[in-house]
Amino acid sequence: MRKFFVTTGLGIAFISGATMLVAAQKPDVNNTMERLGMHIYKDKNISQYGNQSCQTCHHPLAGFADRSNFLHPYDMVVSVGSDGESLGGRNAPSSAYAGYSPALYSVTNDDGSVDYFGGMFWDGRATGAILGDPLAEQAQGPPLNPVEMAMESSEAVLEVIRDSSYYSLWVQTFGQNIATPPTEDDWNNFARAVAAYERSEDVTKFTSKFDLAHEKFTEQEQVGEDLFENHCASCHATTTTKPLFTTYGYANIGVPANPLLGSQPPDLGLGPIVNDPTQDGKFKIPTLRNIAVSAPYSHNGSFPTLYDMVSFINNSSGFTPEVTDNLVDGVIVGDIGLTEEQVEALVAFLQTLTDDY
Repeated sequence: MRKFFVTTGLGIAFISGATMLVAAQKPDVNNTMERLGMHIYKDKNISQYGNQSCQTCHHPLAGFADRSNFLHPYDMVVSVGSDGESLGGRNAPSSAYAGYSPALYSVTNDDGSVDYFGGMFWDGRATGAILGDPLAEQAQGPPLNPVEMAMESSEAVLEVIRDSSYYSLWVQTFGQNIATPPTEDDWNNFARAVAAYERSEDVTKFTSKFDLAHEKFTEQEQVGEDLFENHCASCHATTTTKPLFTTYGYANIGVPANPLLGSQPPDLGLGPIVNDPTQDGKFKIPTLRNIAVSAPYSHNGSFPTLYDMVSFINNSSGFTPEVTDNLVDGVIVGDIGLTEEQVEALVAFLQTLTDDY
């Protein structure tokens, strides 16, 4: 049964199918760095065939996740590359609110177990060790990924910017031209500009009903929030004034393999990145902001609707985990014991986290 809930309106260094229409708004960018980053973010020429920008897979109409996946969550679960055929290996996460994630770090618990936090990508491989900013490091990945934007080199990306109509913003922002040939510093400045835009109020807004009209919650939404605080907030933290609904930690919640991705080895997530088998199967805990408009769900898009995802979190019986090691406690995920009415209330609350774009 299909249910749709659509809202309107580091080496590693450790340093410790429904459619939604949204009215277009003037970009809210406050300085030249953000404006430069906005132009780069939306420039389709930064792809092999001039047909794909960062925004293609991180679009405001999908909460800065992949709009095509959002519109077709039952059969499109990963992004299509610039060549129109290649497919990524994981579901594109939202780029909104990603700038709050710290550089990857670990914490050793009293029992000797280790937890990881921060970094970027589902597996944390953009650690922040190189640029001091995992979001900027993440921005350097897709343009050169052969199954994504597939540009030949960082130099080719920078030549596109040099020939663009917005190049004067580059010079204004960094006080110098892109070198000939482009340098590593130029490539790092590219990344910093994109990250600045993703941190801008054009992307990271805090304009949801939760933020602006909390007192107008319906009874069902309020019930859902109470359930969320009791059952979900330990991983999707709500302790700050403007909660980000994540600890930026990692967990293996028992997500099954997605047959739409074909036959392939189990995706081990964080484990290989930190060279630690006790982290195998763990993926980054995402922010839940804009979650109602960023289907499908989980790292491999196994759950086409928010209702499906919440139902799995409530009761995962009948599902075989892709990676059976290092599973979280079933009381936390998979055997919570909520009623159908309570699941629907949780979904209603999660809908209040959608920003007004």
